[in-house]
Amino acid sequence: MVSTQTLKASDLASSGRGERGVKSLVFMTLLWLSLVIAILFLMTLITNILLEGFARLTPALFTEYPASDPDRAGARPAILGSIWVIATTAVLTIPLGVAAAIHLEEFADKKRWHNRFIELNVQNLAAVPSIVYGLLALAFLSAIGVQDKNIVIGGAFALSLLILPVIIIATREAIRSVPEEIRQGSLALGASQWQTVWRNVLPSAVPGIATGSILALSRAIGEAAPLLLLGALVFVSFDPNGLLSGFSTMPIQIFNWTGRPQEGFHELAAATSIVLLVLLVVMNGIAIYIRNHFQTRW
Repeated sequence: MVSTQTLKASDLASSGRGERGVKSLVFMTLLWLSLVIAILFLMTLITNILLEGFARLTPALFTEYPASDPDRAGARPAILGSIWVIATTAVLTIPLGVAAAIHLEEFADKKRWHNRFIELNVQNLAAVPSIVYGLLALAFLSAIGVQDKNIVIGGAFALSLLILPVIIIATREAIRSVPEEIRQGSLALGASQWQTVWRNVLPSAVPGIATGSILALSRAIGEAAPLLLLGALVFVSFDPNGLLSGFSTMPIQIFNWTGRPQEGFHELAAATSIVLLVLLVVMNGIAIYIRNHFQTRW
């Protein structure tokens, strides 16, 4: 008994020395230093954007079209194009991602090799660079004979490929967090597996699903590379009016203006960046509110 207690005490002491060892302290110091440097760079960038673009946050930015004169230019088509593309992306991606996650988590046989293969690929696809999805979308649209690829549905398709793995993973985690007792209780009362998922599991997982979906859309709204690869227009003087309409988005418009030599265009790019940042903060705030307000503590 004494030897056992002595062994436990020595184990605790050794683990304590490990946590306070030189290597651990060096690692924690480097970790915090990296975090501080990243935050400082981010705050510096945001401050510069606010100082440069705040004066151009006028109604003209939201009502005027791009022009050769920065004093008469606005970002109206880019703002409307972002709304069109993200709304279409949400309609295409969220139902498919949720359905795929429900199948993989609740109905698929995890002992089958092809299901494990699909799960592995979904996890890997979440880390693929966005430009690769632009190439995939470009190849698919070319294969089905689409000539004009810079259309709203084409951009939404590329962004859907980008965020679909993220939504599947987030939905699976939300479904997995629902206690097994809820499923067992529903099945014991005579409900089928589908009725259990639809009436019990899925409603309980809605906060996590909504949070993951909104965060995925937040990532998509800031992407420009896959859309530029599809030939998205950098100068649009009309409002997008449908799925087959040409479009531009705020990241693409910012990219265009920052490449201009005139200082006025740089100010417009900074003002549009502020609008994009505010939109991202609002979307992330909605996700946090949904998670905190509707999440159930089991």
